[in-house]
Amino acid sequence: MGSNTSLAGRTAVVTGAGAGLGRCEALALAERGANVVVNDVGSAAEDVVVEIKRLGGEAVAVTGDVGDWSMGDRLVQAAVDTFGGLDIVVNNAGVLRDKMLFNLAESDWDDVVRVHLRGHAGVSRAAAAYWRAASKAAGGPVYGRVVNTSSEAFLFGSAGQPNYAAAKAGIVALTLSTAQGLARYGVRANAICPRARTGMTAGVFAEGRAAGGLDILAPERVATFVSYLASPASEKINGQVFVVYGDMVALMAAPVVERKFTAESGAFSVEELDAQLTPHFQDRGPYRTYAAYSVAELDTTGTQNPAAQG
Repeated sequence: MGSNTSLAGRTAVVTGAGAGLGRCEALALAERGANVVVNDVGSAAEDVVVEIKRLGGEAVAVTGDVGDWSMGDRLVQAAVDTFGGLDIVVNNAGVLRDKMLFNLAESDWDDVVRVHLRGHAGVSRAAAAYWRAASKAAGGPVYGRVVNTSSEAFLFGSAGQPNYAAAKAGIVALTLSTAQGLARYGVRANAICPRARTGMTAGVFAEGRAAGGLDILAPERVATFVSYLASPASEKINGQVFVVYGDMVALMAAPVVERKFTAESGAFSVEELDAQLTPHFQDRGPYRTYAAYSVAELDTTGTQNPAAQG
């Protein structure tokens, strides 16, 4: 294992790590040498700790809901108390309450935004405070990696997931802010939009062909990339968004300005807006919106293109 990709001596927090993608991420980080704080709402976190220890790694379980703001401090404290520090945060925990907008209940909105967006923010805040203090104590940058979990649902604006898509868009903005605000302390923050066949996505994907004995949508494929982003090798990668599944990692470009409309007299009238904008949109196709539908063209897995779960 190259020193540039080794996680030996590092400590990671992984939320939602009792099953599915989070479990695979925790195991992958441990396999690379990291100590892991395994978080989930139930006893499955303890089961993953047993798995990691059986493989020769070190781990501790912290049970609780990341939607509770105090959980961030608990997770950071567990990392420091058990392993002497914190180097990596993988924000993965989430829930689904899929509904069309007209059927969306207040609780459907609150549950999803609380666990996904608030959960990411609370854990990131606690880690940020730790790394800032550590950097000040060290008199320079320290080691910090944040991997946040967004989704293609944010890129597409999935019709049946207004709550989930909004939370995942918020996570990307949070990631950019984290990257900007913590870079000076040595922290790198990036977001992934993964697809993986897990319990949460059961029934979403068609069966995938095996490649090298591994399901094309195996969560282990995503976990491998998370291990890379958690490593010293990713030092130059910050504030980026990646779509990750199957045999590929796709780097998303930042939004660009399509067209600038300028008022001839210095201030628009409604009539001039009509004259300039209406012709521009006259023959525009229904899918040519701010949504990144072209991302669907990446899919060569042979499975159905879902609303994209991450």
